[in-house]
Amino acid sequence: MKKTGAWLTVYALEQVGVTHTFGIPGVHNTEIYDELNKSKSIKPVLVTHECGGAFMADAISRTTDQIGCMVIVPAAGLTHALSGIGEAYLAGIPMLIISGGIRTDTGRSYQLHDIDQHKILAGITKKSYKAESQSEIVPMIFDAVQTAKEGEPGPVFVEIPVNLQLFKGEINDLPVYQERKKSLQADKTAILKAAELLTGASSPGIFAGWGAKEATEELIQLAELLGAPVATTLQGLSVFPGNHPLHTGMGIGKYAVPASESAFKTCDCLLAVGARFGEIATGSFGMEVPEKLIHIDINRDVFNKNYPADVVIHADAKEALELLLSVIKGGSKVSERSVAVKALILSEKKSYKNEWADHLSNDRVNPALFFQALREELDDDAIIVADDGNHTFLTAELMEIRKSKHFISPTDFNCMGYCVPASIGAKFGNRNKQVVGIAGDGAFLMTGMELITAVMNQLGVIITVFNDGELSQISQGQQIPYNRKVCTELGQINVEGVAIAIGAEYLKMNKNSEIEDTIRKAVILAGEGKVVILDIMVDYSKKTRFTKGIVSTNLGRFPFREKMRFIGRAMKRKISG
Repeated sequence: MKKTGAWLTVYALEQVGVTHTFGIPGVHNTEIYDELNKSKSIKPVLVTHECGGAFMADAISRTTDQIGCMVIVPAAGLTHALSGIGEAYLAGIPMLIISGGIRTDTGRSYQLHDIDQHKILAGITKKSYKAESQSEIVPMIFDAVQTAKEGEPGPVFVEIPVNLQLFKGEINDLPVYQERKKSLQADKTAILKAAELLTGASSPGIFAGWGAKEATEELIQLAELLGAPVATTLQGLSVFPGNHPLHTGMGIGKYAVPASESAFKTCDCLLAVGARFGEIATGSFGMEVPEKLIHIDINRDVFNKNYPADVVIHADAKEALELLLSVIKGGSKVSERSVAVKALILSEKKSYKNEWADHLSNDRVNPALFFQALREELDDDAIIVADDGNHTFLTAELMEIRKSKHFISPTDFNCMGYCVPASIGAKFGNRNKQVVGIAGDGAFLMTGMELITAVMNQLGVIITVFNDGELSQISQGQQIPYNRKVCTELGQINVEGVAIAIGAEYLKMNKNSEIEDTIRKAVILAGEGKVVILDIMVDYSKKTRFTKGIVSTNLGRFPFREKMRFIGRAMKRKISG
């Protein structure tokens, strides 16, 4: 039989379960878009910028069981998408990027978009492919999807030259997609050693990352069996329910919330599950880890990188935890410890909440009161999407997340502009769930116009803009050591003007007394399928524990003379104004 490459591409996407594609049609992919328009199971979504499209695809992968997919033009479409691809790569998120390619049948050089895309992508994809015939397209896409999902997931790239899309080629058959099942057996000796260390510890603890996202039930069982507090990475914030009495918060140490710092102060054995001990997760590597460290991860390359482990278990998190649970038994001492740990966590959380509530915000909105009211108004399975900035860590410290994969944000790649498009992607993949984005005004400026896509598709998303006229995370980082702000002041932005321009609903929150009513109105409007931009005059005067902690940690590493120079310069500037 003979089929065009465009037809075969769409057939393959349908087979692997793609439900949405994100991108912009162009000279080198219009044939694929024409075939997508005929598909009964795939919706092609037009984006404003391919960077936004990449974040939408990323959010599909993070919040559903599907793989996020882009269909883009080569060269400029690719380079626009690179930030989103890089974010997915460092975060371990599967993504399928389908790109058109220049003609390979003319012998001509210097064609439009003539660039080696695979060299550009070498450092931020698991693998890239280029089809040379129509018969290769379907098996190539199948293999790409398997590669994206296996082991530590990541993005893959498939280039389909435009001549293959346009013209028919001979194919022998149409294969049906069958997912490869690869089982990674955990070392039973390592499992027994880990169980021995955990049960023998006087104060065990658990540190969970995104790699444990499918193992929430096992984490809960193990934490309760051990009476162990559970802290998470930023990316893994949702993998352990925030309303569980053993949940402490993000991180361990002085950069973490008091509940986490206190609960782990005497930790003599730490079980790390699906966490790489990256810079953000460890507060610029300020985390103190006990000698008895057990590290479970599906990627063997992460072991012993920043913190040496006593036991390493190269395995899927869920399977490894199931094995641990099968050999660990509880006891009366564990019950006593559990009661004490839960009481400590509850007390510290209450104290920290009161500390924030008592903070005077004058005529602006107290973030803690906002997040408390937001939590009360939302369903347990609401999806929260944070951008990169001060609001990220306010969300991590003050917003309770109750379901796995229901909090997403940029992490190691740390790309601003993530929130708006990722909220759109999350809503496309979860039409029956509430989706709320938390963005700073600087991040909103980067990708806010992507909300046109949300309006066109009647996606009831709420985007909160924490408005203070600054790039606050960096400006606070400047203010503490430098006593000066450089290139971080945005000025006044007419957020309402953006809402009017794209046809979104606009609500403004000026002070604490307006919090509850404004949030309620936003939730009602979003429930009607309307896009809501919630403009919040936020009070950033109280710094997060994370901000204070990393500044202190990094300054503390400076040589004594340099440290005195920095401190002296800041004091001099403060006195002189």
